[in-house]
Amino acid sequence: MRIPEKSVRSLIRPARLKTGAEFRGALRTPLVVLVLLAIAVIALARERGPRVEVVCTFPPIPVRIDKQEVLVYELHITNFDVVPLTLKHLEVFTNEETIGPIASLDENALAAAMIRVGSGMMPSGDHRSPAEVARVIEPGARSVIYMWIALSETRTVPASLRHRMIFSTSAAGGGSPIDPMLEDFQVPISRDAVITLRPPFHGGTWLAGDGPANNTNHRRAIMAVDGHIYSAERFAIDWLKVGPNGDSRHDGATRNDNWWGWGEPVLAVAEGEITEVVDGIPDNVPRVLPPVTLDNIAGNHVILKIAPNRYVAYAHLQNGSIKVRVHDRVHAGDALALLGNSGNTTGAHLHMQVTDRNSVLQAEGVPFVFEKFTYLGPGADYELDQHVTVPWTQSIPPGDGVVEFEGSQR
Repeated sequence: MRIPEKSVRSLIRPARLKTGAEFRGALRTPLVVLVLLAIAVIALARERGPRVEVVCTFPPIPVRIDKQEVLVYELHITNFDVVPLTLKHLEVFTNEETIGPIASLDENALAAAMIRVGSGMMPSGDHRSPAEVARVIEPGARSVIYMWIALSETRTVPASLRHRMIFSTSAAGGGSPIDPMLEDFQVPISRDAVITLRPPFHGGTWLAGDGPANNTNHRRAIMAVDGHIYSAERFAIDWLKVGPNGDSRHDGATRNDNWWGWGEPVLAVAEGEITEVVDGIPDNVPRVLPPVTLDNIAGNHVILKIAPNRYVAYAHLQNGSIKVRVHDRVHAGDALALLGNSGNTTGAHLHMQVTDRNSVLQAEGVPFVFEKFTYLGPGADYELDQHVTVPWTQSIPPGDGVVEFEGSQR
């Protein structure tokens, strides 16, 4: 069948070009879609945030102080930016809740909780306040925040924590148009059991010197050994015996036997195996500190393994008084040695700590509790005839608090 010529021409005739108005109308809808998509991408783009590394070196193990559960841990912050960063605010939330923080640290609280690694003093000529200087992290520098969160008695221990940190590129902590924020730094809560111990002495009244608190020397001690850092003294206590005069000494301070605790029997706080013994280091003259090395820092000491990954260290023991040897099995209440004044110490006391490894220094400090003791109040306020008398159970003693142990029983 032959197709008419008119029909053929209609098939091959080029299409009519659209006018400018028609062309603009055809493109209008796709352009609107592209603009909306671009706006959405910009809105959803994640801010880069502060150029920092944050590390929690050891997850917190909840421990009771009196009736409160306390979370104790450190946040190490390294500044990878080319300008100083000032930490302005820190909030801590639980992942189980969305209603407000369980802890909030403002500028003053942060200044009290932070230290600069390798620098404990303000630079000369720096006119900023100590609070401002403490919160500034210089380029390439590291600061440590010592966290201490006391949970309310009605709150259950969370499974994890998330942290919101607001920084400023201004050294004084303000003035920058946009403050970089680290929104969701996670820290898990350890579920390790807390060991219950027996008293290390045959009763008596004792000061828990430099004990568990967020501002003590033990709490702030970080030791770098063989390329790694450790906080073995996180919950350590320096036990000083309080005598009938309400003091740790009598008749002066020039002799070791001026200390009430000198020669006090030191007891095993639980059943276990002796894993390290060092003896033969002379006791110091009171108030005279000898040259301290990694080998003599703990003085004469004993380490007792009481559970898997749980070791009790007894340091500064009296020279020649240690009664046990490596691999000996002991029971709670067994005498290990006598309280002395050897190693890094200027007065007779017992340094006691619990760690996760068989080492005085190269280990992480873990919490512990005593089954019971009587709390007599802060050491700074203690008077023989005027003090509180409160029974505490399943608790760790508070730092620089005075406690009384009942006579130990086998």
